[in-house]
Amino acid sequence: MDKRAFRTPVGDEGLYILDTASWRTTRPIMDKSTCINCGLCMAYCPVNAVKWAKDTKFFLTYDYCKGCGICAQECPKNAIMMEKEGEDT
Repeated sequence: MDKRAFRTPVGDEGLYILDTASWRTTRPIMDKSTCINCGLCMAYCPVNAVKWAKDTKFFLTYDYCKGCGICAQECPKNAIMMEKEGEDT
């Protein structure tokens, strides 16, 4: 029996992961003190770069974030700001 964690209807050959983070020029920074945990950022993120965990609530991951800024636009409390990639916060 195959030991893969998941199965795809077309098999594994020809599948790839699109590295959307490679073209990012800006990145979102979340201010947890302002965040009200409404989840709109996660709902609108087109690449699922916003995650939720019981202990940390909502947080950003940069593995697939393409820096589009939709999360920052949709945040009702402006808890997410966009900054140039490579700048220190």
